[in-house]
Amino acid sequence: MSRIEEKVVVSAPHILQEHPIIQLYQENNQFGKNIGIHFKIIDRGLVEYYGQIIENKLATPIAAHGGFTASLCDGALGIAALTLVAENNQLVSTVEMNIKFLKPILLCDNLKAIGKVISAGKRIIFSVCDVYNQKEELVAHATGTFNAYPIDKSKY
Repeated sequence: MSRIEEKVVVSAPHILQEHPIIQLYQENNQFGKNIGIHFKIIDRGLVEYYGQIIENKLATPIAAHGGFTASLCDGALGIAALTLVAENNQLVSTVEMNIKFLKPILLCDNLKAIGKVISAGKRIIFSVCDVYNQKEELVAHATGTFNAYPIDKSKY
């Protein structure tokens, strides 16, 4: 079990996954579809995001481009934040993100990014994310700050 997953009490993740705002995000996130990432809500403030390293995600003949991993982290951090505010008809946007690449991410690696909210105010939400490969090795760590805002400010 990762350090992010410990002490988690599951409430009703299927209800969160089916929330209309979460559904809108899934339907409209063309970038996520294009790079082949998808997520599962574990609980409020806790998500898993998945991606596989295939040839179109490589920066060198064997290693993934850091932008793919950063995108996976941004998704995990952001959806973790979104699970806290969707019920208030709010979305989130990334204010800042920091990532540390800890090990090479290689062709054919299956990645799991675990995003968890560690602090949430009325508008500002802070999340952390750990990325693991199929060997359960920690390959990246990220933090992110998100701004919650009313959905009516978006084009949804």
